[in-house]
Amino acid sequence: MQLDLSGRHALVCGASQGIGRASAIELAELGASVTLLARSADVLQTVAGGLPRPFAGQRHDWRSVDMLDTSSVSAAALEIAASAPVHILINNTGGPPGGSANTAATTAFENAFRQHLLGAHALLQALLPGMRASGYGRIVNVISTSVKEPIAGLGVSNTVRAAVAGWAKTLAGELAADGITVNNVLPGYTRTGRLDSLLAAKAAAAHQSEDEVAQDLISTIPARRFGEASEVAAVIAFLCTPAAAYVNGVSIAVDGGRTRALS
Repeated sequence: MQLDLSGRHALVCGASQGIGRASAIELAELGASVTLLARSADVLQTVAGGLPRPFAGQRHDWRSVDMLDTSSVSAAALEIAASAPVHILINNTGGPPGGSANTAATTAFENAFRQHLLGAHALLQALLPGMRASGYGRIVNVISTSVKEPIAGLGVSNTVRAAVAGWAKTLAGELAADGITVNNVLPGYTRTGRLDSLLAAKAAAAHQSEDEVAQDLISTIPARRFGEASEVAAVIAFLCTPAAAYVNGVSIAVDGGRTRALS
């Protein structure tokens, strides 16, 4: 199986922690040079310094940017691509705060749309020329199982994640002939800071302990446990390899079997 990413350059968003950080590690282990993107400069510098370098010539870098600032995202991506063409883009951004859709402020939808979809689109447009020139591109969007089954209490997230999924499916058809694939990975309940915040919010709303809420959630998962960021990252990394060249336009749930939908 061809999993070698040596000579490839990956840009990983939200790489300071959780699934983004785990994805950066997996891609580096497969030989890619990785540029990390997130807001926390100090954390990014530390993560970049600790990434594996199993192949000669690997170089890891980082760039601090706020995904809400679309013009800054575009400028940073253009600078990164100018230094070395990017072949792999991992769109991964923290989810919007919880709450119902009907009570959410319009600004909550606007901010989430800008952070998740407009930011990803700005990155795509900046990096696409390099992918086309090399005849190799892998775009993986880390979104949510809510695109298959909306999750109660995550109204804004459900809405915006579905928009990203529709954007990705459209791009998959537009870019396939250029050797570029566009896929989505849908994490289930995964041990990250995002899960911690959701547990705390649910516990407060239900007047339960976080452990009680966690056990309630685990009971809905056939695997009877939460996932690990590294398990999601392994699927993301595979989709970026030459072996996954014919996988395009799909949304893959990594959720221990929790999602009941067939497609």
